[in-house]
Amino acid sequence: MGSTKPLRLIQHKKEALWFYSFISFGYDHVFNPGQYTEDMRDISLEHARLHSRALKVVDVGGGTGFTTLGVVRYVDPENVTLLDQSPHQLDKARKKKALRGIKIMEGDAEDLPFPADTFDRYVSAGSIEYWPDPQRGIKEAYRVLSADGVACMIGPVRPTFWLSRFFADMWMLFPTEEEYIEWFERAGFKDVELTRIGPKWYRGARRHGLVIGCCVTGIKTQSGDSPLQLGPKAEDVSKPHVNPIFVFFRFLIGTICATYFFLVPIYMWIKDKIVPQGRPI
Repeated sequence: MGSTKPLRLIQHKKEALWFYSFISFGYDHVFNPGQYTEDMRDISLEHARLHSRALKVVDVGGGTGFTTLGVVRYVDPENVTLLDQSPHQLDKARKKKALRGIKIMEGDAEDLPFPADTFDRYVSAGSIEYWPDPQRGIKEAYRVLSADGVACMIGPVRPTFWLSRFFADMWMLFPTEEEYIEWFERAGFKDVELTRIGPKWYRGARRHGLVIGCCVTGIKTQSGDSPLQLGPKAEDVSKPHVNPIFVFFRFLIGTICATYFFLVPIYMWIKDKIVPQGRPI
């Protein structure tokens, strides 16, 4: 018996743009504390190998610059580019003093406005879940990196608990760990590694999935484009959507489903306080 195809109501650029026009107001202070902590960011960036301040780094889908703030601790701001499709998120990034000097620009993760072999490091956190074609986005990561460049992808993991999986499938893309590795290897990356991350109060529990749950890295060993050949983009943001009412419907229902994943971290935090240490939660 075949499984039902996930709806993923916000896994489209138009709906995601609307979604972030609203949550950008409280993104750093409401969303991140429960889903993507500074500790998780710092652990992930260790795998990005930011060992020189002269490295050229692009943060794709960087939004308000939360991950970029971690990058500029290791790399000079003038060598860092922050790209996102949401002007509302980027407005927040521009107001952060620590990000002064970086280049901030609007752009599409699946069609990056840079020549091949431009950057030494590619970082993307909390963005792949909105890409209509994640393989294309990872192929673009490969293309814009120079030889020996490292890509670091930080994103969600698929739930195993049925209710969490239902809301995940209604909301956006929650890849499996195997899918991440396959996408990287198909794009041409070598030495692909996946590291599990999550808020400390989850105690390693992963059955509900995590909006930010893993860090995947790969190395580009040769200059030039990815050997992977793909067809046309699944969604072109430059073209008007066929039905604005349909977009709004998807956005509304998808946002309601997203609320579940704002409540799960609170539930897990309460369990962490109640269940004795050493016992699974």
